[in-house]
Amino acid sequence: MDDMTKEAIRYLGYGKHAVDERTLALISDSFRNLEETAGRKSIYRIFDFNQTADDEFTIGTSAIQSSSLGRNLKGCRKVILFGATLGAGVDRLITRASVTDMAGAVVLQACAAALLEEYCDRCQTEIGMEMEKEGLHLRPRFSPGYGDFDIRFQAPLIQMLDCAKTIGLTMTDSYMMTPTKSVTAVIGASDTAEKCHIKGCEVCEKKDCIYRR
Repeated sequence: MDDMTKEAIRYLGYGKHAVDERTLALISDSFRNLEETAGRKSIYRIFDFNQTADDEFTIGTSAIQSSSLGRNLKGCRKVILFGATLGAGVDRLITRASVTDMAGAVVLQACAAALLEEYCDRCQTEIGMEMEKEGLHLRPRFSPGYGDFDIRFQAPLIQMLDCAKTIGLTMTDSYMMTPTKSVTAVIGASDTAEKCHIKGCEVCEKKDCIYRR
């Protein structure tokens, strides 16, 4: 069983329970359909980082307050703003499935989330390789809505990345992204390499980490 299948199963909430053959077949079909439909796009930009207090800092021209993101970025010299999407075609695929096959639509949702995470991990690895040329090391990405990093900060991230023009990603008045299978994130870059999992705190077992959100 590959990592993306395991991730999809995790999103479906199976935990340690065995997955039946029908669900595994649905997962396999969903990934195949998503691969044919997904229009992956990403954008990132690098900014100087100025932290004025444990929970207050400036990225570009945006003042942000968040103690959990502040812990994650402590000691960083630069920050990378990152955006990625699987494209509108994936939304249409899920919408069509929800009309005729709700179980299939639920599996598609889980597989799309896993596919987006895999794509973001790959992008972050590539960004990390570029930053290492400058002697900088990445922290795990941190998205609005995690910890006390308010979802309303989605707006300045999307604006600073010019996401509508660069990758076709916009936001509703309630801070929901369109296409829905999209993500924005802040990634810290510091002189010191930390042993942080690329996927972030959700999959890390180090409960006493000072950067934990």
